[in-house]
Formats: sequence, structure tokens, C-alpha cells
Amino acid sequence: MGLARRIADLFRAKANKALDAAEDPRETLDYSYSRQLDLLTRVRRGVADVATSRKRVELQLAQVQGSAEKLEGQARQALSQGAEDLAREALARRTAALGQADDLRSQLASLHDEEDRLTLASRRLEAKVDAFRTQKEVIKASYTAAEAQTRINESVSGISEEMGDVGMAVQRAQDRTAELQARAGALDELLASGALEDATRPAAQDELQARLDEAGAAGQVDRELERMKRELEAAPPAGEPRGREEPS
Repeated sequence: MGLARRIADLFRAKANKALDAAEDPRETLDYSYSRQLDLLTRVRRGVADVATSRKRVELQLAQVQGSAEKLEGQARQALSQGAEDLAREALARRTAALGQADDLRSQLASLHDEEDRLTLASRRLEAKVDAFRTQKEVIKASYTAAEAQTRINESVSGISEEMGDVGMAVQRAQDRTAELQARAGALDELLASGALEDATRPAAQDELQARLDEAGAAGQVDRELERMKRELEAAPPAGEPRGREEPS
């Protein structure tokens, strides 16, 4: 029994949560306002019905009073003519009419009281409905503003998250750029010091320089060879004196 009750409570909680998520307070307020307007309409209709009944009783009372006055006149006339029996009958009818008039007056007083009560209730209810209508519009406006603010905040939050990702990407790009710039500066220093051969120089230029260096070296050898030949030609044969001695 306890388990079944807990399960039922759980289902009711889930249902209430789903209803809260789907419910629009503005629609609920408008529905409540329409219900109050219906109630106010019924109260006003009740006031109108009581007023109609009061008017009908007033007309009946006027007729009965008129009948009583007429019977009194007939009784006087009959009595003046010596028709005492007719006068007695007219007075009896007058008495009955006066009793009916008293009942109508009592009923009319009750209708007056009921009309006043319903009129007062209608005015109070109308004031409450007007106050609720004002409050309803204020609440609806506040809810609409809060809903718009929530959507804006959600959008800003999403933008902030995206900007955070963009900021991280920018930071990574800056770090990578700084790393490449540092590496390029180090390579420039190595090239300037000669510790690292310039890989940007064209291969044809290196080959040309090598050939020029080789040609310069060959020319130097040729010049040394010519010099040695001249020295050998100028030297006397072996065993011959280098020159004729002058007599002393």
C-alpha cells in the first residue's frame, strides 16, 4: 500500500512538473479574468431579475390598492342606498385586498433588500474585477519582460561561450606565431654567425663560386710553374763556373 502511494505521488509530481513547464501564466491570468467577468455578468443579471420582480410587485400593489379604494367607494355607495348587504360584501373584499396589499408590501420590502444586497455585491465584485484586470496586465507585462530578458541572457551566454572558444583559438594562434618568430630569429642568428649554412642560396651560385675558386687556384699553379722554369733556364750547367773571374 505504501509503495503504491509513493508511486502515485511520483506520477502526480511528474504530471505537475510537466504542467508547470507547459503552462503560460499569461493564459492562466486571462482565463481567470474571463471567469470573473462571467461571475460579474451573472450577478448583474441577478440584480436585473430582482429589479424586474420588484417592479412587477409594485404594479400588483398599485392595482390592489386601487381595488381596495374602489371597494371602499362601492361600500359607501351601497350603504347610502340602504344596501347594507352589498356594503358589507364590498368591505369584506376591501379587507381581503388590504391583506393582499400588506403581503405585497412585505414582499416588496424583501425584494428591495435583495436588490440592494446584489447591487452592492455587484459593485464590489466589479471593483475587484477591475483591480484584478490591472494586476493581471502588470503581471503579464512583467512576465513578458522577464521572458525576454531570459532569452537575451541565454543568447548572451551562448555568445560568451563562443567568444571563449574564439579567444582560446586566438591565443593558440598568437602562441604559435610567437614560436615561429622566435625560431626564425634563432636561424637568422645562426646564419649570420656562419654556424649554419645558408640554405636559401641557390645551388647554381654555389657551383659557380666553386669553379671560380678552382680557376684561381689553377692560375696560381701556372704562375709558380713559369717562375720555376725561368729560374732553371737562368741557372748555369752543372760543373761550370757561374761567371768569368775578373783579373785582379
